[in-house]
Amino acid sequence: MITLSSDFGSPYPAAMKGVILQESDARLVDVSHDFPRQDVRGAAFWLREVLPYFPPAVHCIVVDPGVGTDRAAIVVRVGEHAIVAPDNGVALPVARELAGEGDAIEVFEIDVEDPESATFHGRDVFAPTAAVVHETGVESLHETEGLSRADGYENLAFPEPTVSRTGASGEVLVVDGFGNAITNIPGDAVADRFGQQVRINAEPVPVRRTYATVEPGQRLVTVGSHGNVELAVNRGRGDEAFNVGVGERIELSY
Repeated sequence: MITLSSDFGSPYPAAMKGVILQESDARLVDVSHDFPRQDVRGAAFWLREVLPYFPPAVHCIVVDPGVGTDRAAIVVRVGEHAIVAPDNGVALPVARELAGEGDAIEVFEIDVEDPESATFHGRDVFAPTAAVVHETGVESLHETEGLSRADGYENLAFPEPTVSRTGASGEVLVVDGFGNAITNIPGDAVADRFGQQVRINAEPVPVRRTYATVEPGQRLVTVGSHGNVELAVNRGRGDEAFNVGVGERIELSY
């Protein structure tokens, strides 16, 4: 299996699939091609939440605002998974999640030889590399032509929240398609306060386990499937109701 993830929309992923299918009989699975455009951190968050649910696979990720520059292209091996991606950090959060407490993370640099286009490395660099890795095997990366051990790599990490006895301080990491503003504040910060209220940026908001436990249009604080505090509205958009966006500070107080 080769999974494909990008911020390309359509039709660019089709060209990547064509390149792969010329060299491989892999089953191709689209994760998403609608990640926020050129938002490396946002894509890294969603990939960390999604890819660990896949069986062993080659994951081709292209969210690459530095395309055509001197940024490196890499393959990251974690156990039976391989991640083919630009060296901008997008692959590292999910690699750490896949590694857990056991597997080591190994990073290899791709020898990029004069790609056809300086603006479409998804087609010219990452897709063909994903096909090669699939055909030669994840366990053989150290012997694969065109790959060499990386001396270093971009190790993206999400900002850490501050949690205290009186509340927590963090920021919005991403906003999903429903408008839920997902923060970096851990769900444990409100785990014993369901059915009560907290203050978000000084305004009282109920803490609930599900969206439908408040009236349509009413704001709430909940813990999403990702385990983080999110700001939401039942049948509405939390980002608009709380007037927050990606990167904005959130002060949660009891």
